[in-house]
Amino acid sequence: MTRMPGGRSFRVLWAANATSNVADGIAFVSIPLLATSLTDDPRWVAGLATLYALVRLLVALPIGVWVDRLDRRRILIVANLLRGVSVLGLAVCVHLDVGGLVLLYAAFAVIGTLESAADNAAVALVPSIVATRDLDRANGRLSAAQLIADEFAGPPLGGLLFTVAAAVPVFAMGGLWAAAGLVALGLPVRRVVASGVADTPRQSVARDAAEGASWLVRHRVVGGLALVGGLASVGYMLPFSILVVFAQEQLGLDGTGYGVILAVSALGGLVGSFATSRIRRRLGYRWTVVLSLLTGAASLVALAVTRDAVVAAALLAAYILHAVAWGICSTSLRQRLVPEELRGRVNAASRVAGLLGLALGSMLGGILAAVHIALPVAVGGVVFVACAAIALVVLRVTDDY
Repeated sequence: MTRMPGGRSFRVLWAANATSNVADGIAFVSIPLLATSLTDDPRWVAGLATLYALVRLLVALPIGVWVDRLDRRRILIVANLLRGVSVLGLAVCVHLDVGGLVLLYAAFAVIGTLESAADNAAVALVPSIVATRDLDRANGRLSAAQLIADEFAGPPLGGLLFTVAAAVPVFAMGGLWAAAGLVALGLPVRRVVASGVADTPRQSVARDAAEGASWLVRHRVVGGLALVGGLASVGYMLPFSILVVFAQEQLGLDGTGYGVILAVSALGGLVGSFATSRIRRRLGYRWTVVLSLLTGAASLVALAVTRDAVVAAALLAAYILHAVAWGICSTSLRQRLVPEELRGRVNAASRVAGLLGLALGSMLGGILAAVHIALPVAVGGVVFVACAAIALVVLRVTDDY
């Protein structure tokens, strides 16, 4: 394995993100389990995911403005510390059996808001601590840490801790998020006047957010990436919104088998995390993105017709490899091309496109699955072919970067 890019500053950011990612992985399992211990109504359990998505969508643009107005290092620190403190408070309430489902919903809304702030600030920070030539490797290392924490370490740890007591994984989440904030204190202090000249009057938050969205729409490459990202989010959620049912009905898997194929698919993501920078250096951004999207398309089309669980696991690994490669390239290009003073807002506007795509894909996935369980998977493949065609056009000028 090659050395970490960016020196000590990047190692600090990587450590803070990795610590936070472990907490995310624990939350992925333990929060739904906690909800089921408070209610037997599946609508209230599913509502947590809906609330989380809505909160992230509503706060994305205002948070992008503040990431551009304030010190990004401080936002990352404070967001993680506040996440930690709020979740530790929730853990105490769970331990004392106070608050119930209403408190869990409120805490989840706070977690979603602060996670949006921390994520945006971290992405915007990377170009200030990593040389441009190392952006692909840096984003690959961050992606690898996220995959390991979210897919391999956090979920089983969350399930294990929940068997001890319902409050234990919540205490662990709070402690890890607070620790991530403390680790981020090691990032270098920089004075960044991201909104322009320090003495000029500030616009309203809405006008600042509109300025970032307008820049995104006008920029051929970054705007094109946002369009592809929104469509790719539709393509992703079409199959993944019904994947557990697909695994049961078409592949004949039980819960254990479903977990195994998801774990195998995450291994494809790890390969992509470390291979993407090398592939990009050989092929350039345009062809790396196009070929990754075509890989995603081919894997979904093949998955739609297979009934073999081993083949399905390999195809899902290829799919996740494509998703990681696409994510690294799109993030690195955005970091290269977006001006420093607009990074938070453009990141946020791009994120809104992705979140809307996820919502649309989830809705369409359920509708198409009612016709045939493999139809959302096949249509997802077609969507990725369209994404590759758009990327081929809009990214034709990127090979010079």
